[in-house]
Amino acid sequence: MSLPKLAVLISGRGSNMLAIAAACRSGGLPCQLAAVVTDRGEAAGIAAAAALGIKTAALAAPDAPRLSSVELESKLEAILATCSPDFIALAGFMRVLSAAFVERHLGKLVNIHPSLLPAYRGLHTHRRVLEAREPFHGASVHFVVPQLDAGPVVLQARLAVRADDNESSLSARVQTAEHIIYPRALGWLAEGRCSLRANRAWLDGRPLAAPIVEAFS
Repeated sequence: MSLPKLAVLISGRGSNMLAIAAACRSGGLPCQLAAVVTDRGEAAGIAAAAALGIKTAALAAPDAPRLSSVELESKLEAILATCSPDFIALAGFMRVLSAAFVERHLGKLVNIHPSLLPAYRGLHTHRRVLEAREPFHGASVHFVVPQLDAGPVVLQARLAVRADDNESSLSARVQTAEHIIYPRALGWLAEGRCSLRANRAWLDGRPLAAPIVEAFS
């Protein structure tokens, strides 16, 4: 039986994409990584994916003018049509997708966000957590809905903020945890264990009353 197909969207280095690719190669994530797509042709992650023999596509040439949302999504839909992914993972994809795009792919579109959602939606989460002197921080794997960072959360990594943490060290520790929980949650989707129903995340036949939380140091 063929494996579910996964497309990954990136904008930068693609560290989560590489963790996903490694999990696919090892069999820990039962998916075929069908395509890696970037909105920025100069993104380092696209060369890293190509070096692994993964199909890649750039929505814009390096240093090209920023595409409008309509242009970007039109090109993205055309690329997705060529590989027909069962799931689409946003992995550091820094463009906000339109409500219409999200609705077309609802239930198969997932994202990882560097905070313990619903806290700290949006950008600069590590800095904001430190400024607020929060005791804990982390990352959340969630289904994408039209509202930004508001979809049902499936899995979270939770870690204590250290007294000597700065933005760089905290970001690095959160990213290490992301590389573990994102392939894990995608595996649940690929195995049919996890789904989105009536705007709720379901796992193993039951609605999740709260996200699954894994502790990291």
